[in-house]
Amino acid sequence: MMQSSHLTGIDSSTVQTPRLKQHVLSCGDSDGEPVFFIHGNFSAADYFEALMLAMPEQYRSIAPDLRGYGDTEDKVIDARRGARDWSDDLVELMQALDITSAHFLGWSAGAAAIMQLAIDHPQCIRSLSLIAPVSPFGFGGSANLDGRPNYPDFAGCGGGTVAKEFIAQIQLQDTGDESDFSPRNIIRNSYFAKPWIMPREEQLLRASLKQKVAVDRYPGDFVESKNWPYVAPGRFGPINAISARHFNAQKLIEIASNPPILWLHGSEDKIISDQSYSDIAFLGSQNLAPGWPGDEICPPQPMVSQTRNLLEQYGNFKEICLKDVGHSPFIEAPEEFLAHFVGFLDSIPGR
Repeated sequence: MMQSSHLTGIDSSTVQTPRLKQHVLSCGDSDGEPVFFIHGNFSAADYFEALMLAMPEQYRSIAPDLRGYGDTEDKVIDARRGARDWSDDLVELMQALDITSAHFLGWSAGAAAIMQLAIDHPQCIRSLSLIAPVSPFGFGGSANLDGRPNYPDFAGCGGGTVAKEFIAQIQLQDTGDESDFSPRNIIRNSYFAKPWIMPREEQLLRASLKQKVAVDRYPGDFVESKNWPYVAPGRFGPINAISARHFNAQKLIEIASNPPILWLHGSEDKIISDQSYSDIAFLGSQNLAPGWPGDEICPPQPMVSQTRNLLEQYGNFKEICLKDVGHSPFIEAPEEFLAHFVGFLDSIPGR
C-alpha cells in the first residue's frame, strides 16, 4: 500500500461537479465555519496542509486543486474568461459540498480566482483574504494605478513571457538543483525573501510538478506582436487567464455587500511587487531583458500600488505587510501569519 504524502489529519478526496472532477484536501469538523484555501501558480492545495491543521477547531478547512493543477481533472482553461473558469469551478464545488457561503483565502494567482468569485457571486463570500495577490489588473503589461495597458494588444504579459527554460524543466519533471531554471531552484529562490529550503520540500515540489503543461495548458499560447517584447496573450492557459488582457477586477469596488478583505503580503516579495523579477518590463529596466524601450513606453508594473489603490476605493479592508517575508508568508512566518489571519476571521461581525 502506497503511503500518503499528506500530513496526518488531512483528508484527500475527489468531488465530481458538472464542470470537472476536483481534487480536494480538507480537515476540521464538517459543521465548522467553512474556509477555502486557493493556491497560486506552480503550486497545489498541498501547500496549505500545515496551515489548515493549525486552524482553530471552529473552522472547517477546504483546499481544492485548481483546474490545470494538482490532481484535479485536466481540462483546458479558457483564458478569454479571465479567472472565471476557476471561480465557476469553485461555485460548483461549494454546491457539491452543500456550502452556501464561506471565507476565501487566495494566494498569488489564487487571489484572482476569489476576486472574480466575489464579483460574480458575492452571495458566496463571507470574507476575502488576499495573500501576496496578483494585481486586480492582472500580471504584467500595465502601468499607473488604474492599470492602463502599455500597448493596445497587451504585449508584455501572458504565456509568451514565461521563461522557456522553466517550462522545459517542468515537462522533464526535473527534481534536481543543477539548473537555475529547475523547479526546485525556482521555488527556493523566488517564493521566499531569501533562498530557503521549505519544510516538506520534496512533497510540495512533486505537487507543483503536477501542473499541466502543453500548448493550451501552462503557461498558455501567445500571439506575435510588433510591440516589445514582441509577444501578447493568447486564448488558453493560466498565465493568459491572469494577464492584463483577460483579467480585471475593477468591479470589486461595486460589490454591494462589501465583504471584509484582508490583504497580507511580504515586504520582500520577488514575484508580486512594484519591482517584480517575474515582470519582463522590470527585467528590461535592469538590463536583464534585451530591447526594453524604456519607462515612458513600457514601465514595470506597480503591482502592489495598484492593489492598494483599488482596495482604498473599496474601503472595507485591512492591509498587513510582514517585514522580511517574501511571496509565501504562511510558509515563511506561519505563527505570525496564523495570528493575523485568525484574528481577522474572528473579528468579522455576525459571522
